[in-house]
Amino acid sequence: MNNILALLLCLLTASAFAQQGTVIDEVIARVGSEYILLSDLEEQYALAQSQSNTPIPPEARCAMLDQTLVGKLLYNQSKLDSIEVSDSEVEQQLNARIDRILSYMGGDINQFEDYYGQSITATKEQFREDLREQLAVDRMRASVVREVKVTPAEVKSFFAGIPRDSLPYFNSEVEVGELVVRPTANDSTKQAIVAQLESLREQIINGEITFEEAARKFSADGSARGGGDLGWTKRGKFVAEFEAAAYNLDPDEISGVVETEFGYHLIKLVGRRGNSIRVSHILMQPEITEADLEKSRQFLDSIANLIRVDSFDFSYAVKRFGYDKVQSYNNDGRMSNPASGNTFFEIGDLDPDIYFAIDELELDSLSDVLEFRGPSGDPLLRIVQLQSRTSPHRATLSQDYAKIQDATRNAKQQEYLSDWIQRKVGSTFINVDERYHSCPQIQVWLEDSRKITVGNREGKIVTGR
Repeated sequence: MNNILALLLCLLTASAFAQQGTVIDEVIARVGSEYILLSDLEEQYALAQSQSNTPIPPEARCAMLDQTLVGKLLYNQSKLDSIEVSDSEVEQQLNARIDRILSYMGGDINQFEDYYGQSITATKEQFREDLREQLAVDRMRASVVREVKVTPAEVKSFFAGIPRDSLPYFNSEVEVGELVVRPTANDSTKQAIVAQLESLREQIINGEITFEEAARKFSADGSARGGGDLGWTKRGKFVAEFEAAAYNLDPDEISGVVETEFGYHLIKLVGRRGNSIRVSHILMQPEITEADLEKSRQFLDSIANLIRVDSFDFSYAVKRFGYDKVQSYNNDGRMSNPASGNTFFEIGDLDPDIYFAIDELELDSLSDVLEFRGPSGDPLLRIVQLQSRTSPHRATLSQDYAKIQDATRNAKQQEYLSDWIQRKVGSTFINVDERYHSCPQIQVWLEDSRKITVGNREGKIVTGR
């Protein structure tokens, strides 16, 4: 959220300068077809300064410019390699970020618009291309290092190269498995939702309400604020049932009720361009009653009892009965720690409910059934299994092999990426403003004799009078 706040403030300030006919920006570097503006660098510096407890020296701009150049090099290459970021991906990310900000504000749209001085739609448009660039950069970076692998010998060599007094000290950690089930609504609740959507479709067709108004009023997802608009997208981006219905519509036609894993939809085809379509939808989700929860709770408890008496193992139960939309499903139920990317959790990293559930469990034992909320707020149930527990210790190869392997891989990927950057610097047109030539980090960007510099007075953007 701090990044978004800082960028919004900078953009609003730039807008104020523009109205006065002031020089508001300068091009300070170019990488291929990509430009870096002075404001890009100053925004980073101001944000870092606001987040630091101590003053940040002016020369910190050198490292920031170096990292920005890396990003622009990756983005330029992503275009050359035809790496695509779809409109629907960008829209999904924008909606998720806006939803996160709104959650901080208690879902108050008026507070959001008062604070930022513009509508949610305008805010999304402001960040759309920046987000598209960041997604492309991330994808390009992943593409560069995708083939990097490490062998057991490399892991051992990496560990042996760490000085004994520099070995990390690990607190007590646990590995936890989960078997998640998703409660389903009863038939009468589902039928009521279908009837409500069918009635709403009739009202839209009869002109009593527009599709966009109905989406804003009734739809259960983030697209509601934009009238249900999901943007332009190609085949393969929606779940099968939704996509089949959407591609069979004519422009401005509204589908019947379509059921997917997310709930029940009305879909409107807004436009078609070749194999791309733009659709809007209204999503309604049947409410899960306490009786529905209790039915699923009893089912999951019976599965846990079968695991306890060795009728089948935990991994089989996950694959046979588990909800396949959670991360752990594809890892035999083992949960991943989002803070570290591996499967080890310090006690402080655990959700409190999970901590108390496993606190007194023996290894491989199962908890009682726990209720929690998924990322979209839907109720889910799980049982958790304590799969390993370590005591506080200094890192060892035998006990911490997975972590050392990750560290080895990360180091090798960074080395490979650095080599790739150096090769691309030698074959890419690069300009850097002469005021940054004294930065040690910038020297590598200036080594090729074909590169030229942008003088201090070039690349200014002037608006107004």
